[in-house]
Amino acid sequence: MAEKKLHPSVEKFKLFVKEHPELVKDVRSGKHTWQELYEDWYLLGEEDTRWNSEQENEKQEDTNDDKKMDFMATLLGSLKKMDANQMQVYVQNISQALAAIQGVIGNFQGGGTDGKSSGTSNNPPPNPFGFRKD
Repeated sequence: MAEKKLHPSVEKFKLFVKEHPELVKDVRSGKHTWQELYEDWYLLGEEDTRWNSEQENEKQEDTNDDKKMDFMATLLGSLKKMDANQMQVYVQNISQALAAIQGVIGNFQGGGTDGKSSGTSNNPPPNPFGFRKD
């Protein structure tokens, strides 16, 4: 059997792919097809910034992962330094502030019965759940 010779440009592309192994990963992961990469390589050439930018993107992803890990380490370190009793006081203060805000909003909406002296204040508020017995 005679061995089939490839076109010279295809052979050059194969050499180019050997120099850029990240292209193989891209094809296997489904980001690109060999046809797309070959056409881009043929039209743009080997010196195009696209081929370098993919390597730089991988480096940037690695640095982003490092930054995330640094942030997590800082967060965990600060959690270890926190005083549980002090946090409990902060939570109670926030809870009281929210209750006060809810009371003020309720007064503006007419739902608050604290300051009203109308005759309907003796009636209980309607049941929010309208369940009826059959």
